[in-house]
Amino acid sequence: MASPGLAVRRKSHHGSARKRSRTVTLAQPSAAASPVESKRPSGAGAAEAPCSNDSEDDLFGDYDMESFYGKDSLLAQMDDAEHKYLQDENMDVTAAKDIPGNLQPGIHQKKQNNIITSETEEEHGFQMNEKDHVDICPESSESVFDELPSSQLLYFEKMDELSSGSRMYAGTDRRVECTSSSSDKVRSPSFLCPDAEHENRTTDFSSDSKCDLLKTESLKDHLKSAMTGNAKAQTLQVSKTKQLKEAVLIEEIFVASKTIESSSVDIGPFYGLPSKVKDLLRQFRGIETLYEWQHDCLTLESLQQRKNLIYSLPTSGGKTLVAEIIILQELLCRQKDVLMILPYVAIVQEKIKALSSFGIELGFLVEEYAGSKGRFPPIKRRIKKSLYIATIEKGHALVNSLIETERIGDLGLVVVDELHMLGEGSRGATLEITLAKILYTSKNTQIIGMSATLNNVGDLQKFLQAEYYTNNFRPVELKEYVKIRDTIYAVDSKTENGFTFSHFLNFKYSSNLEKADPDHIIALVTEVIPKYSCLIFCPTKKNCENVASMVCKYLNKEFRVFREKEKQDLIKNLKSIGNGSICPVLKQTIPFGVAYHHSGLTNDERKSIEEAYSAGVLCLIACTVTLAAGVNLPARRVILRAPYVASDFLKKNQYKQMIGRAGRAGIDSAGESILIVQEKDKRLVQDLVHSPLENCYSNLLLELTKGMQSLLLSLVGLKIAVTYEEVNNFMRNTLLGVQQQLLSKDKSLSEIIKDGLESLIEKGLLKGRISEKDHNSKCTITVTPLGKATIKGSIDLAYCNLLYRELKKGLEGLVLESNLHVLYLATPYDLTSNCSPDWMIYLRQFSQLSAAEQKVADIVGVPESFITKKASGQAIRKKVDSAVVNRLYLSFVLYTLLKEMNVWSVSEKFNMSRGYVQNLLSSAASFASCVLHFCEELEEFWVYKALLAELAKQLTYCVKTELIPLMEVAGVLEARAKQLYNAGYRTLAHLANADPETLVKMIEHLPRRQAKQIISSAKMLLSEKAEALQEEVEELLKVPTDIPANY
Repeated sequence: MASPGLAVRRKSHHGSARKRSRTVTLAQPSAAASPVESKRPSGAGAAEAPCSNDSEDDLFGDYDMESFYGKDSLLAQMDDAEHKYLQDENMDVTAAKDIPGNLQPGIHQKKQNNIITSETEEEHGFQMNEKDHVDICPESSESVFDELPSSQLLYFEKMDELSSGSRMYAGTDRRVECTSSSSDKVRSPSFLCPDAEHENRTTDFSSDSKCDLLKTESLKDHLKSAMTGNAKAQTLQVSKTKQLKEAVLIEEIFVASKTIESSSVDIGPFYGLPSKVKDLLRQFRGIETLYEWQHDCLTLESLQQRKNLIYSLPTSGGKTLVAEIIILQELLCRQKDVLMILPYVAIVQEKIKALSSFGIELGFLVEEYAGSKGRFPPIKRRIKKSLYIATIEKGHALVNSLIETERIGDLGLVVVDELHMLGEGSRGATLEITLAKILYTSKNTQIIGMSATLNNVGDLQKFLQAEYYTNNFRPVELKEYVKIRDTIYAVDSKTENGFTFSHFLNFKYSSNLEKADPDHIIALVTEVIPKYSCLIFCPTKKNCENVASMVCKYLNKEFRVFREKEKQDLIKNLKSIGNGSICPVLKQTIPFGVAYHHSGLTNDERKSIEEAYSAGVLCLIACTVTLAAGVNLPARRVILRAPYVASDFLKKNQYKQMIGRAGRAGIDSAGESILIVQEKDKRLVQDLVHSPLENCYSNLLLELTKGMQSLLLSLVGLKIAVTYEEVNNFMRNTLLGVQQQLLSKDKSLSEIIKDGLESLIEKGLLKGRISEKDHNSKCTITVTPLGKATIKGSIDLAYCNLLYRELKKGLEGLVLESNLHVLYLATPYDLTSNCSPDWMIYLRQFSQLSAAEQKVADIVGVPESFITKKASGQAIRKKVDSAVVNRLYLSFVLYTLLKEMNVWSVSEKFNMSRGYVQNLLSSAASFASCVLHFCEELEEFWVYKALLAELAKQLTYCVKTELIPLMEVAGVLEARAKQLYNAGYRTLAHLANADPETLVKMIEHLPRRQAKQIISSAKMLLSEKAEALQEEVEELLKVPTDIPANY
């Protein structure tokens, strides 16, 4: 059993084992043997890397000169051993005179070629017959021989064999025939020429010459000769250290895989992984030891037996590291692909950066499935295994493609972060569908789910057929407080009202300041900043900006001095991102070390603010709840501005996620959370802080088109279940099936299934018949081409028929003068409901279009007269579909964005937030990719394929063509891509082969850690592309197995 932490106990071969049996058998390794035979020192309990016998490393690298020539040196001990041999030599000489002459050539040849023999046998990995037993030297010199390199050990074994042989000849009159070793045969001319061998047999060497040889050449001379030969031996021009490391890694992966296969309690060097993983965790993460709970979790019997597992701990407890170790076990030891599902695109990209370094070092691929990125089905790798890191939606599409191509068995492990999202709307329904399909179609795929906020775990265990592990561990203690007026109360579940008095605020407020800051936010933040960090969670985006501005207005000027130069650098960087523009609020607040963070910022801006906060340049961020669920930005103190998210009262899960950001492991001794409460909300807050977490319920019924109907369609389309009975069996194993009595009291599950199938048949997505009388029959249901295309494109069933009609209508007169018409078809339907066009801007943009482009508006159903009347405030008599009007308006935004490639100017032109424009862009890129897959399944839409493929690429990056190769790298956004391109890094190969130190010097505001991550991500992407091309080449050159036979 491994001990806690990174120092894990390993099995070792002790010298004592050799002392017990002095007979050594050097045999060909069996099939079950390790590919690299290890030779370990005799120190008991030492956890050492195995050393390859056929390594070309310097055999004497660990010995200094004193060890060879000193009084107690190696050679001195050899002299002592030699004297013992010479004491018996008189008897040996007498016996040697009686040895037949035809034995002498063999002895002479061995003497002449002792160095060559040693080298040859080393080169061939000491492959000897199992029957060849060699006696090792007497007990007095055992320690000496334990320390010798392999080639010298073999040399002394052969010398001892000769000596033992001569003693044996002295005691008998029998004629003994001796043959040389296999390596002597290879190098001896007699082996190649039988005649020559016959001549040698007749050659007579006197026994006196052998005696003289034994007397004149000492063991020391032989040792020196062997050392000289080894030193002069030619070696390949390859790094010896690298060869040794590779040998160690191969050995340990082999041992780990064998150990895991045998389900042994002793899990090897590092939880079944090579010790190199331990070194990489130290190098890349600074992790020296694991927490005790992490060790306990990794050594659970359920994990050893490959059972599914759900584990739950508070935020910042170290859940992700456990998942990553399990992922590495699957990739390296079991040689299976892994899918990791994360909730947001930003987190996917962070994880890609973090794990690419491990992939480069350990030889697996890391592939991104987020937004418009990802191949369906993924490339089938012949050698390297893949870690797919995906959002919920892309993870579902990936699983569908693996089931369709009958490759779901290649997926050895699925890891789900934030498992509680099963209960969150349409995304929860999609996650449930994905996991249910994996459970049903692949019994050998292990599922690991983790979350900080789980309550009804029993239901989830039944659904996932999983074991459960939980722990309340936090690396930093969390102290919860509530502020009412100017009094701070500690949250205490033991008291009657749940709160106990802690202290009063110690801050003098003027009357003006009291009016500006009635909630005493300035008093709360100045207790910790600038020395420590602080987060303020606000209900709305506008509130974030107002709080940041208000705090800076009343902070002392000393705050400006703290890390002043780095703050100015941050402002310059933000200006560069905005092509000379910067948000006036950030320009005002950053000099004080304060900023805001919400979805209104661009990805580049958010990234810069996060990096500055992590580096300590910013000490205070006012943010929305999305930060709590996104990237990990811990703080000494977390303040909740109000117990609301927008106008909705805070949920317990959201509250736990936000306060979980308090306390930084390794930096703070404790973390604090303070919830600001108005008197009217006091009772609600008491219930909030002491109530249990919300239960997690299936959303398949609530999200009808993205839930139940989508699942039924894909079950039939992927041939998972093609009869009513099979569908029923599948549905019983979903989370809905587990919770059906709670969620569907009016209808039984079978009735819900029947209604769903009939609805899909009516929509033209399925074919078959389900009637009241025969719905329990085994009548087969099939999918229509439209249904198949809907599955492939992951299109919401609410819009699939509408999309088909619009694409069909486009074929009648597709306007190709510009990409406006195709852009309209790729604009997401689900964003139209939240769009409120500015009619004057609408008219202005319409009037700037060419005549052909204006025709697009007429084709889709938005006449010019309608826009003109709306802009002038006139009454509209003719009814126009508002969804189409809004969709065309969003198409204008995208069209302008692709032309100008500047989020700032477009957001100002359309009076939208920068973040909204960028979100529209990324959503359109993803939807364009979905429409492309939809069209690929329908032959009539062949004309759209090339158009949509190019459009998806333009929308994904929205930059000049030359920057696209750089922006393919995870974590490289537009501003960084421009910096890299201007510095001379213009291709993926440039970036993959860059030096981190040079990169840091040439690129402004680039931390060394990020430089290394960018280079690792570039290397991973380059490796992935090269692998894909190699796979394609091998597939082309593959000889078909069904070639017609010649008769």
